[in-house]
Amino acid sequence: RQALRSAPGPEVDFARAEREYQLYVGVLRGKLGLQVLELPADESLPDCVFVEDAAVVCEETALLTRPGAPSRRKEVEAMKKVLESLNLNIVEMVDENATLDGGDVLFTGREFFVGLSRRTNQRGAEILADTFKDYAVSTVPVHDSLHLKSFCSMAGPNLIAIGSSEAAQKALKTMQQMSDHRYDKLTVPDDAAANCIYLNIPSKGHVLLHRAPEEYPESAKVFEKLKDHMLIPIANTELEKVDGALTCCSVLINKTSEL
Repeated sequence: RQALRSAPGPEVDFARAEREYQLYVGVLRGKLGLQVLELPADESLPDCVFVEDAAVVCEETALLTRPGAPSRRKEVEAMKKVLESLNLNIVEMVDENATLDGGDVLFTGREFFVGLSRRTNQRGAEILADTFKDYAVSTVPVHDSLHLKSFCSMAGPNLIAIGSSEAAQKALKTMQQMSDHRYDKLTVPDDAAANCIYLNIPSKGHVLLHRAPEEYPESAKVFEKLKDHMLIPIANTELEKVDGALTCCSVLINKTSEL
């Protein structure tokens, strides 16, 4: 009830949200064999399930963000503890003029695109660029959506999944103009369905978690054309009501660790 939302709408069915979340964790841990660290719930932070916004992790470095919504700033403390336990190089965003939500950061494997949105500003993007000096960083204006990844994500090593709205297509055009690299694109009818989770797992190959057919049937048909991927549909009906997408609920770290 207390979570931030960009527009009023139906109340979250908490029991169903929990079931969907457990399925999500179960796929990562059980089906895919990943090591999953779950942070304890904090009832004083209603958006804390959206861990993606609190950190950007690339290789051995973790940038702790400064979320754009002041009510979310304390979420970073729990994230800091868990990332320190993994012995990552921690960089903290201390500049009070900077804001950055991880949901605005798209890492393609070659470069970063950072959405300039209501939650992320130019100074936040500059600090990200200073932190990850090995990679080009380009900014993309985001209008009419909460985050850059509200309508796009990586769906493969060189494949950007993108929504069909005018705003999404405009952002894609900006990304294409900014980059020296040519990416393939996978256009889906629904912006929300363009947020998916791509994993390259040694024993499983290309894995894609995408929104379930009962939620976005037309977009699911597009994903089904990806014959080289292990496709795993995941429902996210409840957290979507409070602006949550599939990537929001996890931070992927490419590191073998004794947890």
